[in-house]
Amino acid sequence: MKNLHITSYIYKLLFSCVIITMSCDENAFLEEVPLDFFSPENSFVTFEDYQSAIADLYSRVRRMQSLDMNATYECDFLGTDIAHNARLDATRIGDYDASITPQAEIVRYHWINWYKVVSNANTIISRIPDSNLNVSEKDAVTAEAKLFRAWAYRFLAHLYGDVPLQLEEIITPKFDFIRNSKETVLRQIVQDCKEAVINLPTLDQALNGKLTKPVAYHLLAETYIALGEYENAVEAANEVIDNSGLALMRERFGSLRNQPGDVYWDLFRVNNQNRSQGNTEGIWVIQYELDVLGGALESSGGEGDSRLNRLERCIGPASWSLRTPDELSATPNGLGASTLNGGGRGVGFIMPTDYYLYGIWGLNPEDDNRIIVNNPDIRTSEINIVRDFKYTNPKSEYFGLSLIDHPGLNWRPGQFFRWYPFPSKITTPGQHPEGLIENASDLTLRATAGATYRDVYYIRLPETILLRAEAYVKMGDVTSAAADVNLIRSRANARLAAPEEMDIDYILDERARELAFEESRRITLARMDLLVERVRKYNPRNGPQIQEYHRVFPVPFSEIEANKDAELGQNPGYN
Repeated sequence: MKNLHITSYIYKLLFSCVIITMSCDENAFLEEVPLDFFSPENSFVTFEDYQSAIADLYSRVRRMQSLDMNATYECDFLGTDIAHNARLDATRIGDYDASITPQAEIVRYHWINWYKVVSNANTIISRIPDSNLNVSEKDAVTAEAKLFRAWAYRFLAHLYGDVPLQLEEIITPKFDFIRNSKETVLRQIVQDCKEAVINLPTLDQALNGKLTKPVAYHLLAETYIALGEYENAVEAANEVIDNSGLALMRERFGSLRNQPGDVYWDLFRVNNQNRSQGNTEGIWVIQYELDVLGGALESSGGEGDSRLNRLERCIGPASWSLRTPDELSATPNGLGASTLNGGGRGVGFIMPTDYYLYGIWGLNPEDDNRIIVNNPDIRTSEINIVRDFKYTNPKSEYFGLSLIDHPGLNWRPGQFFRWYPFPSKITTPGQHPEGLIENASDLTLRATAGATYRDVYYIRLPETILLRAEAYVKMGDVTSAAADVNLIRSRANARLAAPEEMDIDYILDERARELAFEESRRITLARMDLLVERVRKYNPRNGPQIQEYHRVFPVPFSEIEANKDAELGQNPGYN
């Protein structure tokens, strides 16, 4: 009891001292500084704290790059000129009026998540001046945060048009946002990039996946084009192409260089994307790690974050579900095949259009194009675009025969998602983790497969080259534009383009040949204000129902409703 009384006395004495000490500063006494949970007040103190906050931005952007199960990211491809809904239903932009509405989750998802990147970047930037970081640390963190903010506003401006421009941390509830013009937002992107590039590292100074000077210059070039400042765009692109130590890969390299293939094929094999792995054309590469906490990929596969990179799952056809003409499974035990033949464990959500599969290569989809004979362009070879499926069930009399020659029972009509030609870049043939392989002899996959087990390009040098070519076309310098395009076409062993062929349509065709299912095609078409025209021309599924107002997404109804103290407004055409 004595010890208890002493302890009580000490507590009372300490409390009295605190009261006396704080009595002269009521505001300081009332200021809450949480001690037992994270908040902005205690989470932005050390350099390590800021690095954790920056890491969160990388994680959020990676999630936006990845194909979530709710199909929100798929809008980068679906409903454009290169891809449509393979299941012929209204979901996943199978129908613009059904999928793109102010109430649609896909519309709200992009608004909410890109603004979350903006918000978190603003918090980092706003708290830097009062931190205990040294000058170089402050400069480095601020540069990364500003480029992340610019990258988020790139998507917001091109997806929605006029959007609220918020550059400060919001610390109290705000219900009076107003929309700024798209041009204002684009000019802020330019400002953020120009300020960031000063303190960003070069490619050789940065870890894999980190933001660097070439990323900022690339975004500057793209944004200058959107603003009609073509000479500035060329200057920014020059910094990437000529002054960053980047170069197109022109020789076989990497993990499968001694196997049949070509240099374009090598670009998309496991462990071949980063500069540290010998790749000199990756500018910004999204990082995935296998069986590492936060790495987003697990060797056992599965749902959720363990299979975050879903290019294979969503773009690959559901070939494992095919049945032979003699009513057997097309693959052993109905399992997905990790070979060039089957495309892994796809489910067939995103089907390439004939424009991508045939038109840009000068082919006729009615001809037998399973093996391309007359087109030397390696990007359309049978190893880079898989155009036929061979039955692999040894129990079937059709074993080893062509699906096209011997259509399966459940393929056509109306079942196109089970098989269609696909670019092999979306999967990793023969390179899935051992835990996902059912049978090593034929490389059949377990049902939990479906991820693409490699790092993913966010920006690759050919895109910057094609941005510069686009700027030259806009300036009327078709000779320089053709020279840039031919840098890429010569690597692909394609026929060189003539200056008189250079126009925006040719640039878009070349972007599709080189960058399909890498770049956000929707952002590219929206930036050029050509989405509606190109969909009507090249996408027979979406073309008849896309409307002029679909050039941009609507503002989410939930955001309009919550913004009670100001008029946020809606894009024309949307109710």
